[in-house]
Amino acid sequence: MIEATFTTPIEDRLGLVEERMRAQSDGHHSAVGAALHHLLSSGGKRIRVITTLLTGKMLGGDADKLVTLAAAIESLHTATLVHDDLIDGAVIRRGIPTLNAQWSPAATVLTGDFIFSKAAKLAAETGSVEVMKIFAETLSIIVNGEITQLFSSKWVANRDDYYRRIYAKTASLFETSTTTAAILSNANDQIISSIKQFGYDIGMAFQMVDDILDFTSEQVTMGKPVASDLRQGIITLPVLYYLESHPQDIEMKSILENNFCDEDCLGRLLVSIRQSGAIDSAFSEARQHVKKGLDQLLKLPVNSERQALEELASYIVDREI
Repeated sequence: MIEATFTTPIEDRLGLVEERMRAQSDGHHSAVGAALHHLLSSGGKRIRVITTLLTGKMLGGDADKLVTLAAAIESLHTATLVHDDLIDGAVIRRGIPTLNAQWSPAATVLTGDFIFSKAAKLAAETGSVEVMKIFAETLSIIVNGEITQLFSSKWVANRDDYYRRIYAKTASLFETSTTTAAILSNANDQIISSIKQFGYDIGMAFQMVDDILDFTSEQVTMGKPVASDLRQGIITLPVLYYLESHPQDIEMKSILENNFCDEDCLGRLLVSIRQSGAIDSAFSEARQHVKKGLDQLLKLPVNSERQALEELASYIVDREI
């Protein structure tokens, strides 16, 4: 979990969210408890938890309901990671073995399903039908995005496709984090609209930076192979910028036409992207999203939680992992 000044206003609630998530395995098979413990102990920034809690506290929401909501959202996120790692065949995440590296596919799928069910139960415990509706819609968006990527988004160099994909994968849940926290806090429509836009923009920026770090970081830092998306045929923002500035790159054309890039090819392309202006251009776009999000925060109550959200937004584009 992150240790930063923007967690200070909700420091006392972060531990409660962890406890609520771990408690979901009580009374169930011991293997489920072991899996949940492994997943929750494997690191993770808990950015969505922090965003949810800060938004709700900024708007004067009920502390216990916000803790439950944050646990629901992080559980949903955790379940998607379990299934994503299995689909991608990933054996390492954050430098440690994934669940599917240790268990059979059947056990991994069922564990993900279990966590999904507990996430839904926690969302229901907030007592808000509107929150439950948004929660269900968000799950549908995430799953539909994964299905689209699985069947039709490999080796597709298209900006609109990329934006749709990262919204489904990441920004939709950030948007849900801020929106549902505002709803539970009985905020008016104008405030809900502003904080929803903030969630969307920092979510888009978060995934863009993740995609940039996939090219700029080393495996020991990332806890997974460098350029892991490109290895799977997933075209991300740095590659799109590189293509736009180097439209005649013969090797890049060959990769997109043949839908293949071996290790030697990956190595050369990685060097080319790092030496081009693609990384800086991608960072600039991520910062533009953060600025748009910060502009929305100016419409919201001035307090320590809003300041913390501003710091969180800056952290999203300044982080190294």
